[in-house]
Amino acid sequence: MLNKCIQKKILLQVNKCVLGPYLRHVLNTFKVINIMFRLWSSQYLWTIKFQLMKTLKQSLKPAKFISLFLILILGFSFGNAQVMDKDKTDPNKPETELQPEVLWDVKAYLPAAKLIKIKAIDKDGNIYDVKAIQSFDDTSMLDIKAIVNGERLPIKLIVKDTDVYYPLKAITKDGTLLDIKGITESGEILPVKGVGRSGTIVHIRAIGKSSSFYTLFAISPEGQVNDVKGIKMLNTTVETTIKGISIFAHVKALRQN
Repeated sequence: MLNKCIQKKILLQVNKCVLGPYLRHVLNTFKVINIMFRLWSSQYLWTIKFQLMKTLKQSLKPAKFISLFLILILGFSFGNAQVMDKDKTDPNKPETELQPEVLWDVKAYLPAAKLIKIKAIDKDGNIYDVKAIQSFDDTSMLDIKAIVNGERLPIKLIVKDTDVYYPLKAITKDGTLLDIKGITESGEILPVKGVGRSGTIVHIRAIGKSSSFYTLFAISPEGQVNDVKGIKMLNTTVETTIKGISIFAHVKALRQN
């Protein structure tokens, strides 16, 4: 046992003498490397911090900050203006585009669910269409016109002289009067007159045999129906004068109540 203890002590002394310097050299080398790494890291981080602080200071300078702010504002405004220009409508374009005019047929209703055409006839027997003109979406009141050679002639109830009823006439530019008549399927021609008055409304009828009265209607292509009536706007007999013709009442197609 004594010999073993002596051997261990001898080995420890030998290790200290032989390995000690080598181990100390290795440890010192690691310490130097660690110190160099720390110094390099600190210097690198300091460099980064310096660059960041420099950039922030430059960004926070009033002149450069205001310039950057103005550039951002102008860029936003320019982009927004481009979007608005794309959506902006043509200044010469009307706000609401007018729809194409719609022509309504004018007819008289006969018993047994028959409809007869209402036409304008000149002194030579030429026959022309009579239409209600729809120029807008509102169909509560439509003008009634005779279409003669592409021209639209006003149709009015004129002041009667010796007639029992108020004649319904189309008036040309030179004051010539065209008769407004009803034409049956068999070719019979019926007079159309203003036959009575209720306040400002004058009732217009096609007159058949035995003085039977047939109501006039305007009928749209979709089947909407308005009543054809005379309208008085003044209390006087003569409403106005057109080409020397005394007008008793205007003629309109009115929406049915």
